[in-house]
Amino acid sequence: MFVGSVGFLTICKVYLKMSHPHLLYINLINLPSTLFASPAYNLNPIPVHINGVQETNIRLFETLDRFGKEEAPLLFKEHMRAMFGLDEMLPSLPGKKKKYKANYRRLLRGWFFDANRPEGAVMKGWVESRFGIRTQFHKSRIDSINSLEYEDYAMEKFHPRFHNNSIFGQLDCVYEFAQYYLNRFGRKRNRLRLYRGLNRMGDDNWVIKKNSTKQWIIRNNSLTSYTSEIEYASEFGEIIVAVDIPYSKIFCFTELMPGELPSYENEYIVIGGDYISEVIDFF
Repeated sequence: MFVGSVGFLTICKVYLKMSHPHLLYINLINLPSTLFASPAYNLNPIPVHINGVQETNIRLFETLDRFGKEEAPLLFKEHMRAMFGLDEMLPSLPGKKKKYKANYRRLLRGWFFDANRPEGAVMKGWVESRFGIRTQFHKSRIDSINSLEYEDYAMEKFHPRFHNNSIFGQLDCVYEFAQYYLNRFGRKRNRLRLYRGLNRMGDDNWVIKKNSTKQWIIRNNSLTSYTSEIEYASEFGEIIVAVDIPYSKIFCFTELMPGELPSYENEYIVIGGDYISEVIDFF
C-alpha cells in the first residue's frame, strides 16, 4: 500500500470535511454510501453484499461450492439462463419481429465496446440504485440533475428495451458472482492493483486532492474501466495511475465469462468513489 505519510485517520478526517454531491445516501448494501465511496474504505475494506441477492440465489452458490474454478462460469451462465429465461423471446403482435428479453451479456458487451452507449447508461444507473454513487459522466460531464446532459443520460438509463426482464436483478447476480469468484479463487490479499490512463486536459478536474506529486485522490465515475496491464492503460492517457482496488469494488471482468467478453485489454469494471491513486512514471 502506498499511503506513505498520509495515515488512515488523516484520510478519514479529510474526507469527512468534504462535500459529497456525488452520493445519493441511499443504497441496497450493508454500508452507508459515504463510507463505501471513501478512500478510507478502500484501505480497510469489509465484504459488501446487495440485499437479498445471495439468499434468493442460494442454490447457485451451494452448487458453486461443489465445483472448481473452471466450472464456475458455466454454472453461472446456466443459472442465469434458467432464472431469467434468457433464451425466451418476448410476446409480439402478429407480423412484428420477435425480440429476445434483455440480458446482462448484451449490456456487458456494450460496455466493453463503448461505456457511453445506452448499455453503459443502464449499468451506471444500476450502481446509483444499489451503491448510492451518482453518475457524473455519460458522453459528457453531468453537473446537475436539471441539466440537458442528465436528461439525455436518464432517457438512455430508463429505455424500456433494457428493462423488460429485471435487468437490475441480473446485474445484482453478476456482482455477487464476481464477489464469490474473487474471494474463493483470487489472491488472499483481497485486492488487485489495477491501472488507468488519464489525460491532463479534461481528467484533471476529477482530482479532488493531491497529497503529493505522486499521490492523488481521484473521484471515479459510478462505473469506470481499469486494466491489470499497465501497457494498455498507457494507450488511454499520458498519465498512468495505479490503484489497489478491493474485491468489493470490482463489478465484472473477462475471466468471469470466458468467451463472452473481449479479453485483450484485461479490463475490469470498477465501482466508483474516491480512490487514493499512485501516479506512475511509465514513459
